[in-house]
Amino acid sequence: MATERRVARVAELIKREVSQLLMYEIRDERVGAGMVSVTDVEVSGDLQHAKIFVSIYSTEEVRRSTMAGLKAASGFVRRELGQRIRLRRTPEVVFIEDRSLERGSRVLALLNQIGQQQSTSEVLES
Repeated sequence: MATERRVARVAELIKREVSQLLMYEIRDERVGAGMVSVTDVEVSGDLQHAKIFVSIYSTEEVRRSTMAGLKAASGFVRRELGQRIRLRRTPEVVFIEDRSLERGSRVLALLNQIGQQQSTSEVLES
């Protein structure tokens, strides 16, 4: 088992390398259709599995096709990680869509809407 510090370092390395791969080397047009960014990487304690969380800024249809493209490219990503990062075994790569940014922006919009409603009701009451 790797130490927590090593797991965190490996996760950060994987995040950086996968971001580079997404920008410059994955040729699948499905992946390039939406704006894709790596938001987080979780690596198991034995460094055998890596969950790569990606945020896709686009329509629902493009999101689905982008996730299909990422799933198809996972073997390529794993091979490239094996060449770029020196580990005894290259972790299995799984892409997971991260919608936390979308939920966060929706919550902010609702809070702004509530704030506007309160300010207009205060003005009307005055």
